Amino acid sequence: MRTSESFRQRWRNIATTFLKLGITSYGGPAIMGIMQTELQEKRQWVSRDRFLEGLSLVNMLPGATATQLGIFLGYARGGWWGGLLAGVSFVLPAFFVILGLSIAYAGLGVIPVVRGALYGLGPVVLAIFAVAVYRLGLTAARTIPQAVICVLAAVTAIGTPLGLAAILVLAGAAGLLIFHSRNLRAVAIVSVVACLAVLPALWSAIALPALDTSRAVPDPTSLADIAAYFFKVGAFTVGGGLTMIAFIQDQVVGQFGWLTPQEFIDGLALGQLTPGPILMLAAYVGYKVAGVAGAAVAAGAAFLPSFVLMLAILPVLERVRTLTWTRAVIRGMGPAVVGVLAVSLFRLAPHALPDLFAVAILAGSLVAVIVYRLGTVRLMIAGSILGALRTHFRVVRAFTT
Repeated sequence: MRTSESFRQRWRNIATTFLKLGITSYGGPAIMGIMQTELQEKRQWVSRDRFLEGLSLVNMLPGATATQLGIFLGYARGGWWGGLLAGVSFVLPAFFVILGLSIAYAGLGVIPVVRGALYGLGPVVLAIFAVAVYRLGLTAARTIPQAVICVLAAVTAIGTPLGLAAILVLAGAAGLLIFHSRNLRAVAIVSVVACLAVLPALWSAIALPALDTSRAVPDPTSLADIAAYFFKVGAFTVGGGLTMIAFIQDQVVGQFGWLTPQEFIDGLALGQLTPGPILMLAAYVGYKVAGVAGAAVAAGAAFLPSFVLMLAILPVLERVRTLTWTRAVIRGMGPAVVGVLAVSLFRLAPHALPDLFAVAILAGSLVAVIVYRLGTVRLMIAGSILGALRTHFRVVRAFTT
């Protein structure tokens, strides 16, 4: 009885803690810092070394890193079911918040003041994104080989038909070769992996133009197509939510045409207003193309791989830690992720910066984040107010002239 009661209290503690984190935690990668402060330092759920072990693990896996770290900490506190409970409790608040914001956006997005607020949020989101990419770059490209991989990944993303997944596979193969082993066997494995990554893209570039490519575009109203796409995003994207944004922006806007560039920028703005994991942007995309059902399916499919991977790996974590080649692969993938994010950043810039006023908001946001370390929420409120005021005065001028 005591054991049963202890488990119930522990699971209740896990649920309430991660519901609170899911409601109040903003800032994407900064969420992991909040978890370290609240759960490692204050509550001592795990030791510092154990926390760093979990942080390393989630950064080696595809999926939403903050959610996976929550699952790791829940598992350390309450076993397999504790990990599942922690992940669900962390994700649910963000889903309902962004669903409400998406519904409000669909009904009010055409109102000039609301459009102005989103206009002001666009440069702020871009500034936050730029600072995050810069900081990730400082960590991921600390050596000359890693810096070269970063640049080559960006050039490849711009100038070749290779998709983001192929670029990351090639970068991981390069990391294995550079940072782990250069013997003949390793070279052969890397060569095979490179061919498997490149050949599908080359085949698409040569063969598909002669075919009717309209059939290759998933139907945005099909829940099966939405689920398949976002499951792929969650299962094959290494680098956390920011990398997933690059995947989603590249395909949902550029290839599928599900959203316009401006709608995607608005979705990023709404995502920044939403606490919890950045990947919850998937719910916004799902709602835009297929309503509430689309939002639920997109969010569920995007986060499902993170739950499956973590809950399958954690029981055998000791074996995973001994695989030194996985660390070499991630040392190659990390800089490539930064290069791809930089390309995505520049592609979003023209849509978030339509005029000099938006550029001024961007510059002020960069100064506020870097110099004054202003909080994300305050910065977004300030940007939305500036955008709304600008639109308000324009509307007033239009009526008085």
